[in-house]
Amino acid sequence: MTTAYDAVVLAGGAARRLGGSDKPGVRVGGRTLLDRVLAACPDAGRTVVVGDPRPTARPVRWTREEPPGGGPVPAVAAGVRETDADVLLVFSADLPFLGQDTVRRLLEELAGAPDAEAAVLTDEDGRDQPLVAAYRTGPLVRELTRLTHDHRGLAHMPLRYLTDGLRLTRVAAGPLASFDCDTWEDIATARARVREHGTVLDEWITAVKDELGIELDVDTGVLLDLARDAAHGVARPAAPLTTFLVGYAAASAGAAGGGPEAVAEAARKAAELAKRWAAEQDEAG
Repeated sequence: MTTAYDAVVLAGGAARRLGGSDKPGVRVGGRTLLDRVLAACPDAGRTVVVGDPRPTARPVRWTREEPPGGGPVPAVAAGVRETDADVLLVFSADLPFLGQDTVRRLLEELAGAPDAEAAVLTDEDGRDQPLVAAYRTGPLVRELTRLTHDHRGLAHMPLRYLTDGLRLTRVAAGPLASFDCDTWEDIATARARVREHGTVLDEWITAVKDELGIELDVDTGVLLDLARDAAHGVARPAAPLTTFLVGYAAASAGAAGGGPEAVAEAARKAAELAKRWAAEQDEAG
């Protein structure tokens, strides 16, 4: 992404519809809701989480709204005070399917609309989602200052008061980008979604990379083909062992080791070996 930005994530709500549970810490697909949101904005110059400190997959800066529990508007204000970029992403911490593609679209829409002061995601019903948005910092601070003066504070203020004073450009997105988890039913829906046939491998690989601290994009199709060739041409247990050895070889391939090209080359060599092995078996048979 070319636009420099900071990120503010609101993680201090009471979660009353979850029985007061620690909503940002609830896991979907093996990762906390908070970590899933943080993974969507890895390029942030500074990431500020408004809420009680807790372990996260990557370092963040912590702060709290004043007064604690005062709602999203004072939480936004608290987060803004800890940032210094000209553009801010503002997200709630309960968006399990927020992705880097949505972040990119928000930033691009704001950059492409010079008169706009914020780019706000709209849900499938056309409603603005101010906590899935990119803001220009100057106008955002202007409105927070005005609201503080006009209302003698920001506590428990409706979020729409903040966006009412800003010139908005809107980004339409599918239902997943703005799907938030307010209830246990929402959590169950999200957990079922990550295990669907078309998404489970991507979800699992992303979870493993986060758990191991790996930032690497590889062609999963190549590795799956290699595992198939090893399983069919050698023996079924050869599949996981071979892919492990390919990863080890790629990571050991010198100063540039561990990159997608190194993985692809090691996988190619191992696949050719598996085919030669299978060919010998066919000849013997």
